[in-house]
Amino acid sequence: MIKRLYRSKKERIIAGVCGGIAEYLEVDPVLVRLMWAIGAIMGGAGILAYLLAWIIIPEKGKVKTD
Repeated sequence: MIKRLYRSKKERIIAGVCGGIAEYLEVDPVLVRLMWAIGAIMGGAGILAYLLAWIIIPEKGKVKTD
């Protein structure tokens, strides 16, 4: 089965981006959120990356799969 990256519906605080990445990587969502926060503090790149991921990564259950 092919593993796909989706925004999480159950592990979400804002848009489910960190929860979806954590589910994909099979790690704790807190670790992913911590990495995003560090990226946001270090020059603001984390904020831009989060917004782009929010737009690009589809929400689980909203995409048709064949």
